[in-house]
Amino acid sequence: MSVTWNDNVPIYRQLRERVVAMILDGTLNEGDALPSVRQVAADYQINPLTVSKAYQELVDEQLVEKRRGLGMFVTDGARQTLLRSERERFLREEWPLLAERIQRLGLDIGQLLSHQNPQSDKRKS
Repeated sequence: MSVTWNDNVPIYRQLRERVVAMILDGTLNEGDALPSVRQVAADYQINPLTVSKAYQELVDEQLVEKRRGLGMFVTDGARQTLLRSERERFLREEWPLLAERIQRLGLDIGQLLSHQNPQSDKRKS
């Protein structure tokens, strides 16, 4: 499996973000097992310690729990916790910059909404 990593962000943080996205997207549901550390390390050709560090952050955030001898599992309420924290982070960190750029470019909400999902436009043609 080929993955392009961002050189500006540690790989374990990027891996954590991939798991978070999988939980938010519903690819991983509450109670689901995460892929094993060894499997992820082999798939992405990275050090197992890097995977362990990403998983440990998720454990520390109580989004994932370790079950001795069984692996790592998404905790109950993880998706709701993530939705709440990711929304707060977006509004605090990303939205002000985005709103500033929208204003600078002179865009209005109608223009933005008409272009909100370019992927669906590609599928129609």
